Amino acid sequence: MRGTGMGEATLVETADEELEGMRTVRLRVPARAEYVALARLALSGLADIVALPEELLADLKLALTEAVSNSVRHAYADGGGFVSIAYELSRDSLAVEVVDDGKGFDPERPPLLEGEELTEGGLGIAIIRTIADEFELFSQPGVRGSRLRFVKRLQRPVA
Repeated sequence: MRGTGMGEATLVETADEELEGMRTVRLRVPARAEYVALARLALSGLADIVALPEELLADLKLALTEAVSNSVRHAYADGGGFVSIAYELSRDSLAVEVVDDGKGFDPERPPLLEGEELTEGGLGIAIIRTIADEFELFSQPGVRGSRLRFVKRLQRPVA
């Protein structure tokens, strides 16, 4: 695709316009538990740049930890694979997207809330929903890959 006439925007110009006022950081890590800390560190670095309040950062870290841990634990239960994380900071919100190519699942299935399963997890998505102002989850049993996205609106616009 080429912009040849006057007034036609190039792909780069179009992308620049879409990203104006937004900062995006992308990270791709091996789907292993020890890399959850790296995802949290990237979020902390972004929070330092824009001076997010500590309480908000703690909530976002919890939601991020649950999202990435779910991909590590469930999508790639047999090991291997990667998890991609995107942090999108706009003037008034922070969106986090966690994507994997692992085993899909039924997002409508209620979490396990009793016995040993409770101590092993099962509340991650409920925790993320509680923290986030917006929440999306795309996954299907028998289809590879899941995408979880949550958005937290910021109290004050980011400069």
